[in-house]
Amino acid sequence: MNNNKPYFFLILIWSFCFDIQAQTDPKKVPLKTVLEQIANSYSIQFNYNSSLIKNVYISSPIPNKLSLDNKLKKLEAQTGFIFTRLDPQIVGISSPVIICGYLKDSTTKAPLVGATIKTNNNYTVTDNHGFFELKTRSSSEKVNIRFIGYQTIDKLASELSSKNCETIYLNEHQELISNITINGYLVKGIDKTIDGNTVIDFSKFTLLPGLIETDVLQTVQALPGIQSVDETVSNITIRGGSHDQNLILWDDIKMYQTGHFFGLISSFNPKITQNVQVITNGTSASYSNGVSGTIHMKTEDILQTAFTGSFSINFINANIFTDIPLGKKSSLQLAARRSIDDWIKTPTYHNYFKRVTQSTEIENNEKNVTNSNQEFNFYDTSLRWLYTPSDKDFIRVNFILIDNNLTFDETAVVNNSIETKQSSLSQKSIAGGINYRRKWNSKFSTTLNIYETDYTLQAINANILDSQRFLQENIVSETGIKIEGNYTNNSWKYNSGYSFTETQITNLNDVDNPRFVRLYSNVIREHAVFGQTQYQNSNANIIIKPGVRVNYIEKFKETFIEPRLSIHKKINDTFSIEVLGEFKHQNVSQIINFQNDFLGIEKRRWQLSDNDSIPIIRSKQASVGFTYKKKQWLLDATSYYKAIDGITTQSQSFTTKYEFSKNKGSYNALGIDFLLRKNFKNLNTWLSYSFIKNTYSFDNLVEKKFPSNFDITHTVTLGSTYSNEYFNISLGLNYTSGKPTTQPIFGNEITNDKINFDTANSSKIDNYLRADASAMYKKQITDKINVDIGVSVWNLFNTQNTLNNYYRVENNNANKYARYSLGTTPNFLLKLNF
Repeated sequence: MNNNKPYFFLILIWSFCFDIQAQTDPKKVPLKTVLEQIANSYSIQFNYNSSLIKNVYISSPIPNKLSLDNKLKKLEAQTGFIFTRLDPQIVGISSPVIICGYLKDSTTKAPLVGATIKTNNNYTVTDNHGFFELKTRSSSEKVNIRFIGYQTIDKLASELSSKNCETIYLNEHQELISNITINGYLVKGIDKTIDGNTVIDFSKFTLLPGLIETDVLQTVQALPGIQSVDETVSNITIRGGSHDQNLILWDDIKMYQTGHFFGLISSFNPKITQNVQVITNGTSASYSNGVSGTIHMKTEDILQTAFTGSFSINFINANIFTDIPLGKKSSLQLAARRSIDDWIKTPTYHNYFKRVTQSTEIENNEKNVTNSNQEFNFYDTSLRWLYTPSDKDFIRVNFILIDNNLTFDETAVVNNSIETKQSSLSQKSIAGGINYRRKWNSKFSTTLNIYETDYTLQAINANILDSQRFLQENIVSETGIKIEGNYTNNSWKYNSGYSFTETQITNLNDVDNPRFVRLYSNVIREHAVFGQTQYQNSNANIIIKPGVRVNYIEKFKETFIEPRLSIHKKINDTFSIEVLGEFKHQNVSQIINFQNDFLGIEKRRWQLSDNDSIPIIRSKQASVGFTYKKKQWLLDATSYYKAIDGITTQSQSFTTKYEFSKNKGSYNALGIDFLLRKNFKNLNTWLSYSFIKNTYSFDNLVEKKFPSNFDITHTVTLGSTYSNEYFNISLGLNYTSGKPTTQPIFGNEITNDKINFDTANSSKIDNYLRADASAMYKKQITDKINVDIGVSVWNLFNTQNTLNNYYRVENNNANKYARYSLGTTPNFLLKLNF
């Protein structure tokens, strides 16, 4: 052991020398020396504990040309200390305080991912576990904790110890302007507001039966009083109205195309569309059109401070989404979705294609013509840019492009040679908008909204046997401008403004042999002023919101005065009532000239009113409802009466009697919407029921009054969703009574080579019954990446439901044809969130 002593002393001396060398390294300067130099140069003082900077050295010199603030930032970067200007002549030096914690939902205990934790000089966001860690300047510094849809809270850094990393629970946020009266109306993320509207927040959404993605227009059909008569999102009826009587908005831009796959899925990207407001009555005076209802989809209007994104793929399409911060005042969202049929045609794709093309020329052409190479694809692209140049200004820019394309080859033997021509159908929308909000002070703000929306439907039908090409087009171009002001004074709110809309619609029929061209185009310009008042007492026991809208149409020199009303009265903690009413009008509707228009796939074309054969549609509606909620039970019921005048037979989807009639009329709808819901810890169960008596009135038809084509008397939905941190499972059953139809008179079906129909809509097709199921599993892969895996089955028991029927004279017989619903259709989702 004594032999090792020389080595021990050599090592000790070498280490000592190394320490001396390090301390005297000319490249390293004691922090104390640097502080003294800065203090002398700027005549300031540093306030610190001497032990704090003992044996602390600066490895890189601080350039003399830098300002004092920049020199302090350099010192912070090298030392890790916090340099704080206590006053112009004193700078404090301290060690940073590390804080941490976990953010969770106060109700579900689920982690809140992407929440912002911010101090005056630093910020971070929570990871996929809801965890955050942040450096603060002192234990007394205020920490702001914010998450979209939840109440913002402030804490001191001293309350967020880095040793324990305690859990912090956030409560959902409820704004005064649209108080939530019912949380989780059906499932979490679907709420009902105090003014009778339903809002859907997809950031909190769980799951509905048969769906694995947040398809906006499929989701709204889960609400009482809203359904689709043919399973498509392009034929949604709200309390008995046709689809063209709905106002569809995407961030205040009016949309004329709503579906991909010609209506089987929504054309609005489910990732970028985060919130939906559904209005069935008592519409705000700032809205026009949509005599039946309003569906307003909105993108997120909160600036994100961290990059997020996702990629998903299912049996129909692939979808990519990114949210990119552009500094502290701006962020950009991009989303793109495309069908995957170019790479693989799944069983789901085949079911969808068969459902869309059944009983059309694409499925069954003429006897001597063969169809081949049927191809269909779709895509959509969405953009949303936010910019906040100051605390008082907010700018939003939106853009959306939607495209559907269908092509197929028609082959036949003509003059002893084989000829092939291609037929096609395309449906496209492109729209953009700018929204600018200015908050002048705590009471007054203004909003300017400008948009342009364009829609084109085009079909080329190649008739090989007659050497003919038939071109059809339907083009809509609309520009809208709206400016409004909002003033708040204690319990009162005032809203008023002006809007201008110019709508041009063009229809073209072009035949090349023999040459025939029919082009007709119309324009309507409409001006409107509106005003609305809202009173809410201090306890929010009563809210009264009357309003009025005055519209003037230049072309017809007509003025429409439309009152609106919403009253909500809270009787006690469990019981409340509401009264809603409105007058509305619209200048645009969809008509069907022939069932084989646009290859029979998309028969409806948009048409402007001419105030004669196609009238301006006018509506009146009133409803009374009550809500009872106690101990996780909810009972919600509403009765309503709606009168719509100015419809035409062409807009009502007749396929039997009056299919080719052109007459003006009206309809009256009387109904009840009912919902019973029970919430357990992780389980939501609901039963909804809708009753409607919907009656047409046409003075110039044989039957003056008869049931509407949308008189779906009974609709029942039973659903249940179980959700926790990892799993969402949902089952549902949908039942509707049969749709009205007209049958030929038995034994006398044909008269003068025409079908001899019985009394209009005196019969009904078979009742509709469908069971759906879906499940979703969430798995954390890394701290920044998680995966969602979903499976759904539409029409679980493969029930064959008849959606519609029609008759044709063939060989002096009245042959019956029918269109059927989707059979059992599975879908699978894989989504990566990062």
